[in-house]
Amino acid sequence: MSKTREADLYAPVKAHLQRQGYDVKGEVGAADVVGVRGDDMVVVELKLGFSLALFHQGIERLAVTDDVYVAVPAGGKTKALRNNVKMARRLGLGVLTVRLRDGFVEVLADPGPYAARKVKKKKKTLLRAFERLEGDPNEGGATRHGIVTGYRQDALKCARFLAVHGPSKGAKVAEWAEVPSATRIMADDHYGWFTRVERGVYGLTKAGEAGLADWADV
Repeated sequence: MSKTREADLYAPVKAHLQRQGYDVKGEVGAADVVGVRGDDMVVVELKLGFSLALFHQGIERLAVTDDVYVAVPAGGKTKALRNNVKMARRLGLGVLTVRLRDGFVEVLADPGPYAARKVKKKKKTLLRAFERLEGDPNEGGATRHGIVTGYRQDALKCARFLAVHGPSKGAKVAEWAEVPSATRIMADDHYGWFTRVERGVYGLTKAGEAGLADWADV
């Protein structure tokens, strides 16, 4: 089986543009594919996969025309593909995929100005995470443990309370340690720090004691 080449993308892309009325030529100057239709010009950069270099080439071609596409072989609708299409849209580039077995060209995005759609739910989630985090324990990057979250800080508060007072009711931990979700945190026990002693009462495990020592600087 012969190895796929960028040139294998050319004929399907050329045919795709010709069906739209473009006169098409390959390897024109620095561009892989150029199509001209009256005063309109479209440029397509061919690559076997997405890369930073491909995006750089596409951006360069935007100095010539607003209609610039990047074309890659078709593959599964993976998360990586979706992210690359999103990146192309943000840069004002279009995206074509070429199914090599039959030359089918699919347009995943057209060139044009892009305005990110704000998602209120994501903003609210980020604000909640900001408000829950006490102080600035990450200092803009990872600590020696990794990223400190508000959830981790609340779990540490619960663990410290139990280390001092011994097994306690979740409601008491929530009130005294000022962690409203204390019972849920101890019941879920994501870190292996807590154990249920009896209904509604939780204690600290050996792993919890070790965690307190390890996270003493947080």
